[in-house]
Parts: sequence; structure tokens; C-alpha cells
Amino acid sequence: MTVPAADPPVPTAAALIVAAGRGIRAGGEIPKQYRMLEGDAVLTRTLRAFAGHPAIGQIVVVRHAEDADLFAAARPDTRQPLVDVIGGDSRDASVRAGLAAVDDAMDYVLIHDAARPLVSPDVIDGVLDALACHNGAAPALPVTDALWRGASMVSGTQDRTGLWRAQTPQGFRLGPIRAAHAAHQGGAADDVEVARAFGLEVAITPGSEDNLKITAPDDFARAARLVKGQQMDIRTGNGFDVHRFGPGDHVMLCGLAIPHTRGLQGHSDADVGLHTVTDAIYGALAAGDIGTHFPPSDPQWKGVASHVFLTHAVEMAGERGFAITHADLTLICEQPRIGPHAGAMRAELARILRIGADRVSVKATTSERLGFTGREEGIAALATVTLVAP
Repeated sequence: MTVPAADPPVPTAAALIVAAGRGIRAGGEIPKQYRMLEGDAVLTRTLRAFAGHPAIGQIVVVRHAEDADLFAAARPDTRQPLVDVIGGDSRDASVRAGLAAVDDAMDYVLIHDAARPLVSPDVIDGVLDALACHNGAAPALPVTDALWRGASMVSGTQDRTGLWRAQTPQGFRLGPIRAAHAAHQGGAADDVEVARAFGLEVAITPGSEDNLKITAPDDFARAARLVKGQQMDIRTGNGFDVHRFGPGDHVMLCGLAIPHTRGLQGHSDADVGLHTVTDAIYGALAAGDIGTHFPPSDPQWKGVASHVFLTHAVEMAGERGFAITHADLTLICEQPRIGPHAGAMRAELARILRIGADRVSVKATTSERLGFTGREEGIAALATVTLVAP
């Protein structure tokens, strides 16, 4: 019995990114939200964090009036509508401008600092989950260090019980937070202060040490270390395939017609090399095999060129956020000789995989005259591929 796929979650929240500040303390010649962090602008990373969340249905960026060109360069492609508005003279004034641009169809709004580019899906999920029961919710970390009072000298200590380090996104039901900001006189440190002044309850949700706010020059170095150290999703897939010899004057191997006294038999063009690499990619994605996507019982695939299968696997990997970083193919046969064609096979395989030839290996071995390959009854192939999602 086929189980129907679950419907994707309906977006219910807008992300409001506050990016109108000047960021003077962080140094640099441009505002910190537009400075580069490991190849991307800080703001670009922040926007992607929300664009990739299934509950986010709109993104509103509040920017400075002078930053149009910087924003255009940092703006990523997003599946959601992304609008930018001009901020005010203070943070709370900027937030009010952003709230006015939020679509009324949104249930919630998540207000986030542009300078927190490493916010995780877990932090966002925690805020959204709490909003099901509360008018407001925000992530925080408990204060664990001893606290002193004083200037250059310690003049006293402060009990840290019940103290928290506030983070963003600070989430609210849209109507109540609009009303809270409309009633506020200004000067709030954050949106939780605005909400509480209006009488809204705000739940504390789990924060993350990685969800740092870039404020000082050293914070860029710390953020860069975190970006480099974030765990990547690395997948390895294996493929194995066999095709027997039959009538013909050539064999298809890695997309090339190699002259031979016999051909390979199969429902398609029987390219055992491309089939094996294709199955390795599907395996890394846990997405079945060639037969899953191109059933041999379907006449439309009879005689089709095998690059069609491999291209499908490559595109599926890309759609799931993976890059193919390496492919290693071993052909097992006595004949034809693979060595003279290995370079051209690598080039063609690299072209279809959309990677450099220096990331593709094609090699051959015999089975020392043992087994069906040793008796020259067919060709077998083994392949391993590596996929990486940042």
C-alpha cells in the first residue's frame, strides 16, 4: 500500500530582520551586517537561516536608507516574499516600521538581529513551539559566571540566580506585539521589554552559545571559527552493477562508445559505469536505485542513454542541498582494455556530475580469469561517491 506523502507545514510566521544599525563597535569600513563572514555577508547568512525554515512565510528586512546597494549585494534568493523597509532613528522605531510591513496573514513574527548569523533551526523551533501557548517567547542562556559590581575595582557581587542572557529571535503573536509597540514610548533595549511593558507574557526558550551577536572585532574571528566548525552532512554511497555481453560491435562505458567485438545487454544502453555511479548517488541520498526511478518494466526507458539516469541523480542531490565532491569507479573486466580510454571516461563522467575531472577516478581491474568476468561473459563495476551538504 502506498502511503500518501504528508503535506508540508503551512508557513505561519514572518521573520523581521533588524539591519538598520551602523555597527560602529565592530570596526570596518561598512556596517557589520554587510561585512564578509567566510565568503558571505553576515546579513546573507542571517537571511538564509530563516529562508530555509518551513514555518517562515515572509521575510522583512529593516535597513538604513543609505544601504540600498549593500543590501542588494547581500540579498539572497528566497522562496518567501522578501521586502525591505527603511528603519527609524532607534531600534524600536525600526521594529515598528518592520511590523507595519508584515503580512496580516501571518500568525507570528520573529524579530531577529541581523548580526546573529548563526541562529539554528532548533532555536527557531523552540520559539515557535512556545508561541502556541504564549503571546511571546524568546531564547536565552542562563548566566553561569560569577557577577561583580564595580568599575576598575570590585565593589560588590551580584546573585546570578534567575538571570539570563537574552538572544533573538524574539517571537510574538503578530497582533499583540503590534499593539505593544504602538503603545510604547520608546527607548527599549529589546522587544521583550516592549512586550512586558504592555503586559504580554514572554516564555524563555533554549538559546545557543553559537547564536552569538557580532558586536566587537573579535566576534568576527569567533563567528568564523564556528562557521568552519559546524558539522557538515557528509554522505557516502556505494553502487554495484553487472551487465552481460551479447551481440554488438561496441560497449557503452561512462558515456563513451568503446569499440569491441560484443556489446553489453540491458533495458537501456547498458552503460554499466554510469549505472553504478548513479546507484551510488541514490544510495547516498537513501533514495532507492535506478529501478526505483526508471523501472525496466516501463517501455519508455528501453534503449535510453544512461546519462539520463545519472543526470537525474545529480539533480536530485542538488535539490536536497548536496554537492557531489568525489566519485570513484572501478570497472572489472578482461576486455575491452580500459586504460586507453580512462582519461576520456573521467572527463565525460565529470561533465555529467558537474565537478572537476580531478574529483573523478576511473580505473579497471581483472578478476584473474576467475568468475563470469574472467570468462569474459560480462562487465561488473563498483563505485563510491561522496556528497556534502554545508
